[in-house]
Amino acid sequence: MLNKYFRIIVGVMVLLSVVLTVYVSQNWLWFTVFIGVNLIQSAFTKWCLLETILVKLGVKKESESCNIG
Repeated sequence: MLNKYFRIIVGVMVLLSVVLTVYVSQNWLWFTVFIGVNLIQSAFTKWCLLETILVKLGVKKESESCNIG
């Protein structure tokens, strides 16, 4: 469930930054850069602030195994 919420939130943030860039100011591209840098950083460090926040809000992590039982 955590992975699903994470992907939805990050996708919405990227689309929001694109809309804000088009209609408000090109400086909103920095928000997109920030999101991208955080995704790259989390791949190397295995830590993501959004994941920490979602877990504290009660979103359950998926099990590592695909096996049931």
